Amino acid sequence: MAIRALKLVSLAAAGSGFYLYSSKYLDPNDFGAVRVGRAIATTAVITYDYLTSLRSVPYGSQEYAYLKSQVHLRSAERLRDLCCANRGTFIKVGQHLGALDYLLPEEYTRTLKILHSQAPQSSMQEIEQVIREDLGKEIKELFVSFEDTPLGAASLAQVHKAVLQDGRTVAVKVQHPKVQAQSSKDILLMEILLLTVKQIFPDFEFMWLVDEAKKNLPLELDFLNEGRNAEKVAHMLKDFDFLKISRNLGKLYSEMIFVNGFVHCDPHPGNVLVRKCPATGKAHIILLDHGLYQVLTEKFRLDYCRLWQSLIKADMKRVQKYSRRLGAGDLYPLFACMLTARSWDSVNRGIDRSPVTANEDVEIRTNAATYLPQINQLLNKVPRQMLLLLKTNDLLRGIESALHTRASASSFLNMSRCCIRAVSTYQRSKSHSLYRKAKISLLEALTLWQINLYELFLRLKGSRLGNWVIAFLSRMHHSPY
Repeated sequence: MAIRALKLVSLAAAGSGFYLYSSKYLDPNDFGAVRVGRAIATTAVITYDYLTSLRSVPYGSQEYAYLKSQVHLRSAERLRDLCCANRGTFIKVGQHLGALDYLLPEEYTRTLKILHSQAPQSSMQEIEQVIREDLGKEIKELFVSFEDTPLGAASLAQVHKAVLQDGRTVAVKVQHPKVQAQSSKDILLMEILLLTVKQIFPDFEFMWLVDEAKKNLPLELDFLNEGRNAEKVAHMLKDFDFLKISRNLGKLYSEMIFVNGFVHCDPHPGNVLVRKCPATGKAHIILLDHGLYQVLTEKFRLDYCRLWQSLIKADMKRVQKYSRRLGAGDLYPLFACMLTARSWDSVNRGIDRSPVTANEDVEIRTNAATYLPQINQLLNKVPRQMLLLLKTNDLLRGIESALHTRASASSFLNMSRCCIRAVSTYQRSKSHSLYRKAKISLLEALTLWQINLYELFLRLKGSRLGNWVIAFLSRMHHSPY
């Protein structure tokens, strides 16, 4: 079986290589046999490893679990090496996979996370060539100075500090050479290889990854689109003045997701900076890389709002209702766990009732590996808008875990406020009665006031003064007088 499968992979992969070379998609100057062969060889080795390493071990045994973890790790390392070697689109897809904590086996996410911070750099000669081809001028004609060493390098581009002729200091984002030309061919190659693997492993459902790359890569490669996104989000969030970064990063994203429906979808640590404002001394959040935003439809956004309200209230009937409306079907319990990164027991109790424990975190990661076929089935069923939100949620959880603010009460309160505002705004827009609009506004104000009061109670409870008052009242209660 393993030898037959390896032959199938090799034949299909060789056929895909021949197809690529003989089709209109191929330009031999930027899509060499080494690049294609490297992807084919890596896919074949990973497939063979999964087929042979677990073949003679009883399914479900302790030995099986250990060996499967080792195969996951070896395969993740091979995939990481392939991404680093082929660069460009491969790194971008690898970063996407590395961001899916609690959705993919930990061996993959842990290994591929390195791609967020160690993307290869283009040489200065390559940068000069790109600027010359795109702008028709040499660097010295455009800038007074241009630093050779980039401030940072990512999968598709890198950024250099420069000074314009009028004296302004700017950041110049330069696309890696040939990324634009290679991206469509890379996606085609990935699609053929994934379809080949699916013939061997029918439960292997990763075509959603190719679909996302087809849709999003052209947007990320369009720097004019990125500029428009940056201007739009700057206007949208112009009234935000943050003091506590760890709490307000969640507030920022709640505003984008639930209220505005326009979401920055790549908040990994390299794209979120914290700067102290020289004038005020306050800490500010700086979002980088505005190439990838998700625009949420009104129906999706409101269903998503109501789903999160139901999750926070532990209203399981409404959790089921809105999960189904978002495409989860009978897999709604798994969907709720994926969305919250909590166990099903915690979801039933209420995700705001208790923090994530170490044991629960291990359980979630173990289940991600156990239920991988069902997770992939679900990712193929939900609306495409949900895929980037799941990735965004996992990236934000990673930052919150590093700052020790994950699943904090304040984050759920901020989400509740945004959900209430979003639903109330929608209800007012659909009402033609002034009385009805006033009633909606009054109920909204009352609910937000209750949340503020509850937040004040939590702050007092966690403060030294609050603890003193509680202790005093407790002594008064037990006093015989």
